[in-house]
Amino acid sequence: MPGTPRPPADPYDRSLLRTVHLVPLTAYDASGKLALDVQARHSARMFAAGMRVFLPAAGTSEFHSLSADEIVDIVRVTREATGPAAQIFAPVGFQVQHAIDVGRRSMAAGATGIMFMPFAHAYLSNAGARDYYRQVIDAVRAPTLIYKKSPIPSDDLLLEFAGDPYVVGIKYAENNLHDFRKVVIADRDRVEWLCGSAERFAPYYMLAGSPGYTTGAGNICPHLTLAMHMAFTAGEYDEGMRLQELILPIEDFRAKEGDSFNISMLKHGMKSLGEEFGPARAPQRQLTRADQEAIDDLLQPILAAEQEIKQEVESVGLGR
Repeated sequence: MPGTPRPPADPYDRSLLRTVHLVPLTAYDASGKLALDVQARHSARMFAAGMRVFLPAAGTSEFHSLSADEIVDIVRVTREATGPAAQIFAPVGFQVQHAIDVGRRSMAAGATGIMFMPFAHAYLSNAGARDYYRQVIDAVRAPTLIYKKSPIPSDDLLLEFAGDPYVVGIKYAENNLHDFRKVVIADRDRVEWLCGSAERFAPYYMLAGSPGYTTGAGNICPHLTLAMHMAFTAGEYDEGMRLQELILPIEDFRAKEGDSFNISMLKHGMKSLGEEFGPARAPQRQLTRADQEAIDDLLQPILAAEQEIKQEVESVGLGR
C-alpha cells in the first residue's frame, strides 16, 4: 500500500484478541467528574474475573462525551489497575489531529494500541476515510483496530487496510452476516475479524469467523460472558446458547428505542454490585423510576447465575 510505514519491530500477537473485549463503564463522582478510584477498582475486578482485552473510553464508555484529557486519564488508570498482561486499546476519533494527539498520549500512558471509533462526521466517503486512517496510523504507529458500524468504511477499504502492518483487527458491527462471512474469506487471515455487536450477535459472528466479541454486559456479569465465549470456542453450542439466553435480558433492554438505553441501563445496573458510577452524561438517556425497577428485577437471576459460575471457577482454581 503506497505510503505505508515500515512494519513494527515486534509484530503484534493477534491471538491475544481472540477473547471477549470489555468496554468498561466510565465512573463519575457526584460533581460529574471522573471517579478514577472507582474506575481503577472496577478495572481490577474485571481483570481478576478473566477479562484481558479492554476498550476504555470507547462507545459504551461514553467516548463522545469525554475530553481528550479524560480519555488519556482513563487509559492510564486502566493500565495501572490491570497490569502488563492486559491488552488496552485507546479509542480515537473526531478531527485528525485530535485522534493523533489522543493516540500518542494514550500510548505514553500505557495503551497497547488504538481503535478507530466510527466516524461522527458528515459527508463521508471511502476516499476521505482512507486519508483519515492513513494519517493517524502513520503518526501513531501502534497496533490498530478499525471499528465498522456503517457503510463507510466499506468492506473493500477494510480489506485494503488489512494489509497494513499496524492494523491487527477489524471490529465489525453492521450485523450483515453474509457480507461479514464474505470479507473474512476474502481477507485470508491477515487480521482478526471481531464481532462489535456484543452477545446478541456474537454466536453468529463466531460461526462466520470471528474469534472474539465486544461486551458491555460483561461489566455486570463477566464470568457469564467469558463462559459463553469459552463454550462456543470449544464447539459446545448448546451450552453457549444457554449462557447467551441468560445474558439476553440485559442486551434486549439496552437495545430498546434505537439502543438508547445502552449506557444508562448498565450504569444503573452497577448499583446492584454496590458500585456508584454516576448517571451517563447528556445527551445519553436518563432513566425513569420504572426503568430502574425493571432493570433491578431483570438483573436478579443474571446476578445469581453470575455468582454461581464465579464460585465454580474459583473452586477449581481456573484463571482465564
